[in-house]
Amino acid sequence: MAKSIHFFMVLTLLTFAPLCFCHNTYGGYLYPQFYDRSCPRAQEIVHSIVAKAVAKETRMAASLIRLHFHDCFVKGCDASILLDTTGAITSEKRSNPNRNSARGFEVIDEIKSALEKECPQTVSCADIMALAARDSTVLAGGPSWVVPLGRRDSKGASLSGSNNNIPAPNNTFQTILTKFKLQGLDIVDLVALSGSHTIGNSRCVSFRQRLYNQSGNSQPDFTLDQSYAAQLRTRCPRSGGDQNLFFLDFVTPKKFDNSYFKNLLSFKGLLSSDQVLVTKNTVSLELVKKYAADNDLFFEQFAVSMIKMGNISPLTGSRGEIRKNCRKINT
Repeated sequence: MAKSIHFFMVLTLLTFAPLCFCHNTYGGYLYPQFYDRSCPRAQEIVHSIVAKAVAKETRMAASLIRLHFHDCFVKGCDASILLDTTGAITSEKRSNPNRNSARGFEVIDEIKSALEKECPQTVSCADIMALAARDSTVLAGGPSWVVPLGRRDSKGASLSGSNNNIPAPNNTFQTILTKFKLQGLDIVDLVALSGSHTIGNSRCVSFRQRLYNQSGNSQPDFTLDQSYAAQLRTRCPRSGGDQNLFFLDFVTPKKFDNSYFKNLLSFKGLLSSDQVLVTKNTVSLELVKKYAADNDLFFEQFAVSMIKMGNISPLTGSRGEIRKNCRKINT
């Protein structure tokens, strides 16, 4: 009960004291009321289209959260991931973390189209993604938070940044933590945000090495529960089946909750990058234990860490632009 009251107080603070959670960049602030006058129905429109998409395909909730994450870790939360390849721009969609994996672009397109009709060239694609990630979390049963707004869209993309900055499934714990720290995030953010793997899927190719050849010695990863590993091998063979999908949280795969952390403590994390939170660092292990024991605590920290991630290097003021089409820069 005390945790629930504390969580409510955090959300109340986010609502009535937004400047405490604003990000100041070159004189520009992000704040929740940014569109209250220029496009008052913006959040309602985003929520309506996200809700329709998630009702049609539950997996879309995880895809939209991931899209925001993969955007923010490359050049900041500036919608660079949405740009298609044209002329001088090489799309981040071609990067190793995104190719045949990043999805939800059509949902963002639909939201943008509706917002352009409601209030032309007003709401940025970057803000659409931040709102869609929040709404997806709530629709899956997770926490809500007040989203600071006012991001603008980039005029470029970074394929190399996408390849290098986004944590990979087979990265070591230290490499993953370093990638988070480079974005101004800490180990608490790392563990809490990893909890988004309570929903969604991963492909066989992303964890195959754990089943057959974790360390280059033709041996499986012995930090993976062996009965679970045997079950995974039935649909993730030594070769072939690269695109076969598996739930990241096999216990409650479509519900945003703390089962992910309980799975890690049972050595049933799907990705190596998940399981290392338990096996490679005592601080992260203790955080996993806390979130596994207290769903409210996980929800509270997840909301705080999502706001923090959404504040990574936004373009504000006169920097960047408000794209008319999220897939290409304005001409």
